[in-house]
Amino acid sequence: NPYAGLVSRLRASWLAGKTRPLEQRVAQLEALGRFLEEKKEEILEATALDMRKPPFEAYFSEYLLCKNELNDTLNNLCCWMKDEHVEKNLVTQLDSAFIRKDPYGVVLIIAPWNYPIHLFLVPLIGAIAAGNCVIVKPSETTKNTEKLVAEVLPCYLDKDCYAVVTAGVEETTKLLENKFDYIFFTGTPSVGRIIMTAAAKHLTPVTLELGGKNPCYVSDTCDVRNVARRVAWGRFFNAGQTCIAPDYVLCSVEMQDKLMPALREAITEFYGPNPKESPDFARIVGDKQFRRIQALLGSGRVAIGGQTDERERYIAPTVLADVKPSDPAMQEEIFGPVLPIVVVANVEEAIDFINARPRPLALYVFSCDNKVVNQVLEQTSSGGFCGNDTLMHVTLTSLPFGGIGNSGLGKYHGRFTFDTFTHHRSCLHRNMGLEAINCPRYPPYSAQKLGLLTAAFEIKRKGMCTLL
Repeated sequence: NPYAGLVSRLRASWLAGKTRPLEQRVAQLEALGRFLEEKKEEILEATALDMRKPPFEAYFSEYLLCKNELNDTLNNLCCWMKDEHVEKNLVTQLDSAFIRKDPYGVVLIIAPWNYPIHLFLVPLIGAIAAGNCVIVKPSETTKNTEKLVAEVLPCYLDKDCYAVVTAGVEETTKLLENKFDYIFFTGTPSVGRIIMTAAAKHLTPVTLELGGKNPCYVSDTCDVRNVARRVAWGRFFNAGQTCIAPDYVLCSVEMQDKLMPALREAITEFYGPNPKESPDFARIVGDKQFRRIQALLGSGRVAIGGQTDERERYIAPTVLADVKPSDPAMQEEIFGPVLPIVVVANVEEAIDFINARPRPLALYVFSCDNKVVNQVLEQTSSGGFCGNDTLMHVTLTSLPFGGIGNSGLGKYHGRFTFDTFTHHRSCLHRNMGLEAINCPRYPPYSAQKLGLLTAAFEIKRKGMCTLL
């Protein structure tokens, strides 16, 4: 196996305890901070070359949010690493019971192409903070960003503990044959199943950050202009190549009629009369992805946009009206600048529509009536939820990010990233003396001993508080 030597080298470093000290973790995290600062322009340039990502969007998603994650981790790492002392029963009152935060060991992070810096760097921050050795595999689809990461990042990190591997499908298959102690993957559900199968051979735990069709219900009581701007921003940011973008809108016929001119106005406000000429609108990452999205434009009717240019891999910000649930655009995650609108009669029908499909990574609701927002929240299931906006929940390091069911397994961001890459080890350190306390548990057994044991170990339900 071409990667066996690399994995063995990192494992030797981990077994030697090289990544465990707080000082080592902080030093490597600060090195990541220097990488972000010193290579900021190269990052913006590489993402622009790969998919013409606007500098504003690249700065926000690939730099600022990563910097926030890093600073949040550095601000709190000392506290996160501390033993967590827990409640004890009567028998163990004089002992020490705690949770030790141990690193898993050698972990693998496989990143996607749509946010090629953010989606490897954020999990890497948590993996280093937790004291692991790490192999990172950036996406081969975004060639310029992959080259930048492979050539530059190792210059900032300890090469005995952290490595970057460039690999296509065949090489990644070989990489996955090695035993890792944790695997973190971001990508599609189909590839997620392959990752999980490979991990199962070694009983390796995984986090799978996958995608899905994220619903966006718009009620009849809302500020239509604000809805249009927030939905258009969330759908067309990064040319729609965002795993948490609103994938389709559910609304009444009346709201569809109101939304169309408002969406058209918002798109023109954001990108001008010809979005193709806008410096603020990205391109599809590759020819294969372009042709797949282009084929979905036949669903329903094109109400806004629809223009394409294969040479530039350009697909205009597009809204499809009167889309049927059986149309091609509703059979797969769009992952492009196309927004289908599906008509439903009311919020109850929208909830039934959502619940009849795999649970999404994100779910959005727009309404001036908080009861409607809460109704959808309470009667559906999704990885994340955002009321009256799109994407914004992902900006908070205090909220866990992750899917459920078909949209993923596990969570990260902020403290949750540290916890994901940490084994929470249960520890009890008992006193060597006071043996009389232990006698009731030893044979020969008796009813009296059982009574003493019950009194010492039993957890009783607390009484209900009654207001008079």
